[in-house]
Amino acid sequence: MNVHNPNSLQSDADQLWSLMEQLFPICRSMTGNGVRNSLRLLRRVAPIEIVEVPSGTEVFDWSVPDEWNVRDAFVKDSTGRRVVDFRVSNLHLVNGSRPVRDTMSWASLRPHLHTLPDQPDLVPYKTCFHKDEWGFCLSQAQFDSIENAAKGPYEVVVDTTVGGGSLTYGEVFLQGETDREVLFSAHICHPSLANDNLSGICIAALLAKHLAGKPRLRYSYRFLFAPATIGAITWLALNQGRLDRIDHGLVLSLLGDRGNSTYKRSRSGSHAIDQAVEHVLAHSEGDYEIRDFEPFGYDERQFCSPGIDLPMGCLMRTPSGEFAEYHTSGDNLGFVDPACLADSYAKCLRVIEIIENDRILMNRKPHCEPRLDRFGLYQSLPSQADARRLQQAVQWVLNLSDGQHSLIEIAARSKMPFALVNDAAGRLEAAGLLGNPK
Repeated sequence: MNVHNPNSLQSDADQLWSLMEQLFPICRSMTGNGVRNSLRLLRRVAPIEIVEVPSGTEVFDWSVPDEWNVRDAFVKDSTGRRVVDFRVSNLHLVNGSRPVRDTMSWASLRPHLHTLPDQPDLVPYKTCFHKDEWGFCLSQAQFDSIENAAKGPYEVVVDTTVGGGSLTYGEVFLQGETDREVLFSAHICHPSLANDNLSGICIAALLAKHLAGKPRLRYSYRFLFAPATIGAITWLALNQGRLDRIDHGLVLSLLGDRGNSTYKRSRSGSHAIDQAVEHVLAHSEGDYEIRDFEPFGYDERQFCSPGIDLPMGCLMRTPSGEFAEYHTSGDNLGFVDPACLADSYAKCLRVIEIIENDRILMNRKPHCEPRLDRFGLYQSLPSQADARRLQQAVQWVLNLSDGQHSLIEIAARSKMPFALVNDAAGRLEAAGLLGNPK
């Protein structure tokens, strides 16, 4: 089953970038209208169902928090000039800040201002959820300019609301021929951070659109767009009865920077999804890195918690906290490389290709090699390199199709591309030499 059409990749790449540009200005948070507005925009691309979970709902050891929304936030000096302005960048407001309307001195304001002294031109991204606090973020250069001007007192306005509402997440479900599921998850709670995690959101949406247009899918596919940590915990708590249907899963994050692709394995480290992603990276251009599972990072730590233990890895490029622009204003649209974003998307499609086509087969003529020339599958002196490789793939597939090895395992052992192994298996099936295990 072919789900990867190279001819459509450029169109998809263009739509990916268009989505990035549209979503970047929106102030997303753990809850609130920023998430809703983002999901409504994404609904133009993929058939997303928007789900609201009331504040206070108990989800395992947690409860859904109050809803937070922001209308405006600023600091004005004595001349009435906005020296810090949420409207310029939503990173200027500490995400989750409680409402404030006050006039104060520089000494009183200063503890509420956050900078990065070692990166003086960047604005940090900070949050204060679960705390009765407020604050502003600004570059060290901007901070120094305000301090040197000393035009106080300062008018401080944080026009936010915090109260009962709901947590919002989006979900796409695409029914396949089987109820066995593949789950993709991308967190949707960050404000204007392009790589973290608009890249994952946009790729997940385009994958959902791509698969929704396919007339036939072997697996059912589920795409989750939820706030980090509490969103994943909420979804898992509300869907415990269906978790045993999930056979494969990927957390998508940090997929647009210029670093090499990095894959963090599932908790078991040897699941089929691990084999599929590692195979795609090994047969792609460029260097890559494979990391073992560890219980921190993104929502793979929720999906792979011991009581859940879903077969989910995390696909990214440069991991979180390992690039200077991480959680700063430097993670903007200029930081994301459209070609790298499109490359990550294409790799996801190739992973899906493997998932859709991987299977375990049984050699129907296991006693020595069958007469392959009778089926046009053997030439004594194959003249072309492609013909030789296909012939070798046929022999590998025949030898390891014992009802125990999947095609991705055969590809890994033979060091051949999965597409070639799958082609060989299809030819052998057509010739009646392979069948399903009894």
